[in-house]
Amino acid sequence: MKYPKRGVVRVARILTVWVLTRTVLLLCVFKVLTVPGPDVTSDVAVIYQGWYEVLRTGTFPLDDVTWQYPPAAALAVLSPALLPFVDYTSAFFVLAFLADGLVCGLLLYAGRRPGKSLRGAWVWVAGVALLGPIVYARYDVMVTAVAVAALLAGARHPRTMGALAGFGALLKVWPALLLIGMPRARATRSSWGAAAVTAVGMTLVFLVTMPGALAFLTFQRDRGTEIESLGALVFHVARHLGWRGEVQLNYGSVEFLGPYVTLVSTVAQGLSVVALCWLVVWRLRARVRSASTVADAAFVAVLLFTATSRVISPQYLLWLVGAAAVCLAFRASRMALPAGLVLAATFVTFLEFPLWFSHVVASDPLGITLLFVRNGLLVAAALLACRNLWRQTVAEPRARERAAASGEVSRAPRADTYATAP
Repeated sequence: MKYPKRGVVRVARILTVWVLTRTVLLLCVFKVLTVPGPDVTSDVAVIYQGWYEVLRTGTFPLDDVTWQYPPAAALAVLSPALLPFVDYTSAFFVLAFLADGLVCGLLLYAGRRPGKSLRGAWVWVAGVALLGPIVYARYDVMVTAVAVAALLAGARHPRTMGALAGFGALLKVWPALLLIGMPRARATRSSWGAAAVTAVGMTLVFLVTMPGALAFLTFQRDRGTEIESLGALVFHVARHLGWRGEVQLNYGSVEFLGPYVTLVSTVAQGLSVVALCWLVVWRLRARVRSASTVADAAFVAVLLFTATSRVISPQYLLWLVGAAAVCLAFRASRMALPAGLVLAATFVTFLEFPLWFSHVVASDPLGITLLFVRNGLLVAAALLACRNLWRQTVAEPRARERAAASGEVSRAPRADTYATAP
């Protein structure tokens, strides 16, 4: 009876911290408490609500280049209609809060099962609190809820995972990466097939019912190098060495414009291709899979593509926190250190946006330092996560196979021993 009591106490502690921290976040987005820096709620009050008015007419925002999302994102933007008795922004914040609670509940439920741990719930509770009120002011928390549900379904329910990943990909693309670690053969066919059917089916529905469902492809293609990305560090330093570019609001984010920006953006895309190639090689070489491999591989994939992206918006850290939380929900996972680095990067992200974003825009020493630290933590987390995944699924199983083979040879009787003599 002692273990159940300890489990109840642990869950109660997590829920207490969740309630306290989420109360603070709600007070921030409802502007009872004021966070220094830019108003993180303006995207909901202005941009999302503007899209909402257009989407209600049955079409996508065809004349708005800031609409850079797959068609199912319309469902997230329209979701405040579920609470018609409150204004749009308030309804959105409440729904984001509920999505956060759903993720916490899923991780708590999973953490009490055999082979699982409540570490994942702690990662989620801490990560959302460290990122700050922007969590409730972007629809990424809703996407992350879908992704977490997909990863927890995992290899035990491949069709469910595939359907959720396909739906998530139509919300914001990145959940498609969750399927990279699925076991080969039947599980891969089931999950990837379900994802394809879900994504294609929903896309066809949107194409038939709402004009402009694929307009986001052109708008996304034309983006530049956002000032918080890894590649942007080149221009932050170059501004002090005479580089003649500028910082402007472009395609919905603050980006660098000027000489060599296209080159750096191309290099970033090239690094993403290299990351994809590494993931393919890993998948082909992996010899052993543990209970956590699906989640671990998904975490690695999202880390790699986030770190190499032309754009690292603050809310992207929420994706990493969600994937890391699922990893640590498995006792077999070796992603504890990378997850810790992600949590550290999440807190530094809150410091650079919104707290000291003016310093980032100005490329002053504080702003550059914050970005070096945040992006350095992400790169370190990605490299460590890749190493740990490779060791657990490729290197160590091979070493055991070689040791077993050499042991069998050494134990085998030689041709010139008495045992083999005629």
